Amino acid sequence: MTLQESIKGSLKESMMAKDTVKTTVIRGLMSMFTNELVALGRTPQDALSDDEVLTVIRRAIKQRKDSIEQFTSAGRPELAESEQAELSILENYAPKMMSQDEIKALAVAKKAELGIDNKSKSGMIMSALMKDLKGKADGGDVKAVVEGLFV
Repeated sequence: MTLQESIKGSLKESMMAKDTVKTTVIRGLMSMFTNELVALGRTPQDALSDDEVLTVIRRAIKQRKDSIEQFTSAGRPELAESEQAELSILENYAPKMMSQDEIKALAVAKKAELGIDNKSKSGMIMSALMKDLKGKADGGDVKAVVEGLFV
C-alpha cells in the first residue's frame, strides 16, 4: 500500500470517527496531491510516488509552521492553536526529522572531509549536507548547525 492510499484510508476513518479537524486536513492533503499531479503533467487519477507524497506533506507542514509564526506575532493565539492542531496531524504522516545534535555530528564529519576551515566556505558544507540529508532534516536546522560550526 502506498502512502497516498494509506492517507486516503485515513480519510475514511476520520470521517467515520467524526473527527472534523483530521478530516479537513486530510481532504486538504488529497487536494494538494491532485494539484501536484496536474503540475507534473499527469492526470488526477494517477498516483504519486511516496517521495512525491512526502514532498507535498513537507510543503504543507512548512505552510502550517509559517502560519503559526505569523499568527503568534500578530497576537492571534486562537488561530495559531488551530494551525498547531493541523500541524500535529500532518506530522504523523511525515518521517521524523533529525535533531540538531544528530546533524552536528554529520556536519563536523563533512567539514573535516571537505577540509573547510573558514566561514566563507560554509555554503559548501551546507550544500553537501542538504544533498545527504534531503527529507531527513529540516533545512533551517542544518543551516543553524553549519553556522554554529564557525562560532
